[in-house]
Amino acid sequence: MFNPFISVIMPVFNVERYIREAVDSVVSQTYENWELLIIEDCSSDSTAEIINTFSDPRIRILQNERNRGTSYSRMKGISESKGEWIAFLDGDDKWDHTKLEKQVRRMNEITDPVLLFTGSAFMNDEGKMLDYVMEVPETITYEELLKQNLISCSSVLVKKDVIRRYSFPDIHMIHEDFAVWLGILKEVKYAYGVNEPLLIYRLARNSKSSNKWKAARMNWNTYRYAGVPLLTSIRSMASYTLRGLKKYSRLK
Repeated sequence: MFNPFISVIMPVFNVERYIREAVDSVVSQTYENWELLIIEDCSSDSTAEIINTFSDPRIRILQNERNRGTSYSRMKGISESKGEWIAFLDGDDKWDHTKLEKQVRRMNEITDPVLLFTGSAFMNDEGKMLDYVMEVPETITYEELLKQNLISCSSVLVKKDVIRRYSFPDIHMIHEDFAVWLGILKEVKYAYGVNEPLLIYRLARNSKSSNKWKAARMNWNTYRYAGVPLLTSIRSMASYTLRGLKKYSRLK
């Protein structure tokens, strides 16, 4: 069985309330062949002090010289990583303790895996679990991903030599991770899902209703950035809107 060394990339900024829970969810993984790179982005709260208390030797801390944002921090983590595979986890989300193990098991079932992802459960700002679970297919193609981005960044496991060719764009008002997955799926036929809620995604207070229009604009901007033809963008946006309304109605 192939048991790759995985580098977990965690950019953090002002997440003092959540960072211990996020890191603990990595440390408690049943799959143990990993390192965790925490990229501290000049937080103004006690995030930096908290992460410097972690003693696990598999954890490395990188400090940005000034606030640079998530895209820069992820790319910095990738450039400093030692793993063959890259996983991402935001500092306010967390994983099920079997997340990496189940993805590696799925990886071993595939002839030439490049990009894997999982389903998601959701919690509110206080950590209370919500009823909705986002299910994912066993495989997804570029055309299918255009209709709805089912690849949550904090659920991803991706080959390092591939992700290094796709920089997370540091551009306002796009979904930078969505742009990267679209780029990769132009290169490979499938991304592979594990249909279990192995990511627990935290919904900020204002993410369920007031940001719907902003998210839709960002989705459209991502199509344009990724070079999706106009008519395809329009058709895909219609599908995104219908599926998004259904999803948000279940997150109330």
